[in-house]
Amino acid sequence: MNSIGIVTDSHCGINRQTARELGIMVLPMPFYIDDKCYYEESTLTRDAFFRYQKAGAAVTTSQPSPAAVMEIWDQALKLYDKILYMPISSGLSGSCLAAQGLARDEAYEGRVLVVDHGRISTPLHRMILDTLELIEEGYSAEQIREILEKHRSDMVIYLGVQTLEYLKKGGRITPATAALGTLLQIKPVLQLDVQKLDAVKKCHGFVKAKHFMIDTLRHDLETRFRSQYEAGEVHLLAASSATEQETAEWVAEIRQAFPGQEILCDDLSLGICCHTGPGALGIGCSCRPKRP
Repeated sequence: MNSIGIVTDSHCGINRQTARELGIMVLPMPFYIDDKCYYEESTLTRDAFFRYQKAGAAVTTSQPSPAAVMEIWDQALKLYDKILYMPISSGLSGSCLAAQGLARDEAYEGRVLVVDHGRISTPLHRMILDTLELIEEGYSAEQIREILEKHRSDMVIYLGVQTLEYLKKGGRITPATAALGTLLQIKPVLQLDVQKLDAVKKCHGFVKAKHFMIDTLRHDLETRFRSQYEAGEVHLLAASSATEQETAEWVAEIRQAFPGQEILCDDLSLGICCHTGPGALGIGCSCRPKRP
């Protein structure tokens, strides 16, 4: 039996094939579409999600049931002595808090360690890769959780949104603001940081939104993350709910702006797509966790 395993949920942006390659387990997240429950990558594909969204369906996220969480834990504990459970950020969902309560059950106490990492989508994918490195280096599950939670704020991602429609539906902006913004071709840039998803800039046109995101990340690397960046311990991230061509062009823009840097690019988590809709593009970074 292996010592430490990783279980996460589908808000991480890691698809089934990549999960198998990494040797991790991913719990499909539930979504309600016109009051019918679907499960990401199980009974709900990305294409279907966006078709429903574009057709005007009511799309909302939901927490997994305790039974579903415990079922995947039980499966993992047949393979591992201990597991690190890394659900969606506690700032964006109650899933983490609920899991912490379940982990206090006698069957899981000391064997399931819930990590309150503050991340979702590509930043969570990157943290899972960091976790695999820490396991390989021989750290204990308890040490790894402490390291990850200590450095959870060492990341940021910016998201450029093509339409205001889904921010309006999610209640993040008023219908009047959405109507005026659409008229003026306003393309908001959102910042996904620990515990929050907030608007940071309103740009006139999507080209300006992309330039703003690249310039803002460059500023972050020169200031907030300067020491890590100069030490080569910063990973560049990208995320997209746009077409393959738009995504490829976006990654090429990032490479041009940051030559020689590797970029981890994922499909944007459907949990975030509920707010952004199709066509969103993201850029960010995540720092390698410091070892004690």
